[in-house]
Amino acid sequence: MIRWAEAPVLSEADHPPLKIVVIPDGATFQQAATLLEGEQLIRSRSAFLLLGKSQEADRRIHPGEYELNAAMAPAEILAKLLAGRVVLHAVTIPEGYTINQIADVLDEHRITNRAEFLRLTSDKSFISTLGIPVGTAEGYLYPDTYRFARPTAAKDVIKTMVEQLGHVMTYEWKARANDIHLTVHEVLTLASVIEKETGAGEERPHISSVFHNRLRRKIPLQSDPTVIYGLPSFDGNLHKKDLSHPSPYNTYRWAGLPPGPIANPGAQSIRAALYPAPSAYLYFVSKNDGTHQFSATLVEHNRAVEKYQKRPFRRGHRSQTLMTPDGRQAPSETGVS
Repeated sequence: MIRWAEAPVLSEADHPPLKIVVIPDGATFQQAATLLEGEQLIRSRSAFLLLGKSQEADRRIHPGEYELNAAMAPAEILAKLLAGRVVLHAVTIPEGYTINQIADVLDEHRITNRAEFLRLTSDKSFISTLGIPVGTAEGYLYPDTYRFARPTAAKDVIKTMVEQLGHVMTYEWKARANDIHLTVHEVLTLASVIEKETGAGEERPHISSVFHNRLRRKIPLQSDPTVIYGLPSFDGNLHKKDLSHPSPYNTYRWAGLPPGPIANPGAQSIRAALYPAPSAYLYFVSKNDGTHQFSATLVEHNRAVEKYQKRPFRRGHRSQTLMTPDGRQAPSETGVS
């Protein structure tokens, strides 16, 4: 009877299908055993309870999703529950996503509670424990592909993403930030603006050079994505009145960098913020193909605007374009960069 109870329900030759079994948070070992017996993954609940008692398993099993099959011996299943070897789900956070967009992705994959995630990313006492010197985690949640259990506590998701940024921001990059007289927070802020201005990787050092040159000359950055970030709502169209909105993120009204990142930048944009291309560029305008025309003087810039914005507009009766927060092109009444 003992040998029968300790044997798998089926043999490997039977090719039993994998089953996802969810052990609820707070479940007792007895409840877990009942669940496993009901799924026909163990032969005897009583024998499994005795096996667990011999290993003091009660209250030591981890909740979560487990991938099990009927060819696994009860001892193997128990070892998995005790070790917490739960199913991990791959979740990709795209570069340039805001905290709200990241919360949507995590909610869609059922990784963590959206409301709790948003609350904690602006909880000063919590994010200060992660070494974030400001009141929000915007810009510090590194975009990457992660593997999370379902569910994972929001604080653990945030901590993982911030720690990943710590690996990306190497000692060399921090030293470089110091050399160009920028704090890490300022580097991430500039990198986030670069991230939102272009999706073309090879352009990022040139976009960076425009902003560095403007900062050096105390010329407002005049970046549309910063204006959009500071608006209470955005309908997909940037209007002339929006350029005078009193938000501290409005880089048409205020010179210098905005008070913080407007998105969460990837490594390529962070590198571009730290190592701008050497240039005299002060302007850039969309060529309507995902790239930009760069100019050093206002005369050159006006010619580029005429060529890429005004002429196509007159020909095709369509408006100028700018990049919206989700990377789509949207009509606009004004075009600066």
